[in-house]
Amino acid sequence: MNFDIPEDISAFLQELDTFIEAQIKPLEQADDNIRFFDHRREDARTDWERDGLPNEEWEALLHQAKQLAIAAGIFSYPFPAEHGGRDGSNLGMAIVREHLAAKGLGLHNDLQNEHSIVGNNIGLLLMLEYGTEAQKAEWLDGLKNATRGFAFGITEPAHGSDATWMETGAVKDGDHWVINGEKTWNTGVHTAHCDMIMARTSGEPGDGTGITAFLVPMNAPGLKVEEYLWTFNMPSDHARVSLTDVRVPDSAIFGGEGKGLQVVQHFFNENRIRQAASSLGAAQYCVNESVRHARERKPFGKPLATNQAIQFPLVDLQARCEMLRALIHKTAWLMDRDGAFSVSDKVSICNYQANRLCCEAADTAMQVHGGMGYSRYKPFEHIYRHHRRYRITEGADEIQMRRVAGYLFGFMKQDKPKGVS
Repeated sequence: MNFDIPEDISAFLQELDTFIEAQIKPLEQADDNIRFFDHRREDARTDWERDGLPNEEWEALLHQAKQLAIAAGIFSYPFPAEHGGRDGSNLGMAIVREHLAAKGLGLHNDLQNEHSIVGNNIGLLLMLEYGTEAQKAEWLDGLKNATRGFAFGITEPAHGSDATWMETGAVKDGDHWVINGEKTWNTGVHTAHCDMIMARTSGEPGDGTGITAFLVPMNAPGLKVEEYLWTFNMPSDHARVSLTDVRVPDSAIFGGEGKGLQVVQHFFNENRIRQAASSLGAAQYCVNESVRHARERKPFGKPLATNQAIQFPLVDLQARCEMLRALIHKTAWLMDRDGAFSVSDKVSICNYQANRLCCEAADTAMQVHGGMGYSRYKPFEHIYRHHRRYRITEGADEIQMRRVAGYLFGFMKQDKPKGVS
């Protein structure tokens, strides 16, 4: 067993740090862009008069940073080499995600809307895996250059964790399909070119097969954004979308008729391990900042760090960071070796444990920093509010634990998740 970070990944981390210092930090400090990261961040980022959507200046800044990363060959790290990337692995992405999040808030990596100078471009990776040749020709350049994208319409008002019971359906009509239904928490539709709508085309509620993914243009007649949902962490681009007799051709099917759940599961599994790594990095940032503050702050004439009431909670958090890091690296490595669905139970363990850890670390950091920790002059409230979302999205804590229990107690006989062939 060798626990050293592979040399190519280690070299890429150094390249990242150099790029951030040379190009990202100067942009972050220019033209009062720091307003998006200091105590003004929530107000500066949010267009309160436009349904609470992200401010256009904020999104323009993120796009500018992304274009710098694309030009430097940084953004495309996880892409296959034949598409301008570096064949980044699940292990590599996990290490990179943790590394960036451990730096704290900044233009290099702000996960409130999944922005990062290293693209978590799951859309491109899914397109390469499941897209038809015509779809690849239409989408790949835009996905690689971050000029086109599609949203994911999975969750419904009455169906979240139980996606196989979705009520949105599509009926064949000649060489077209007619879709009716409703989706919610449909993130990013305000800038998306298409919405990947999951709809039942055959089978019965609860079946893993019979759900089809359709790439539906956002300007399709009958597709309507009903509202944008305000959240614990603003701005919010999470929409409730209705579909009334929306017609799309056969060519809109993505991943094959009745096989949409496999697309979703692939998306979830790879994103969950990266999400876990990001939460670990943010947790480590909270611990590091708390240790530094406790050593510097001297109430009653001595450093806070001399008090065991300060030491022990941070020791426990640090111990959990160390243990979880080892499991995340092992799990990502196994995914690279054996496939994205090979260790779904371990992916779930990493995900819910890391997201819980981050929330606890942020809460502890607030307590250690006292009044300033509770204020927006420190980033801990922002970290807590964002990563608290991760304990619900893409499989709530309880769903992750249910999956682990299924493998542990033998209730899940299949090696792969429901709907995966």
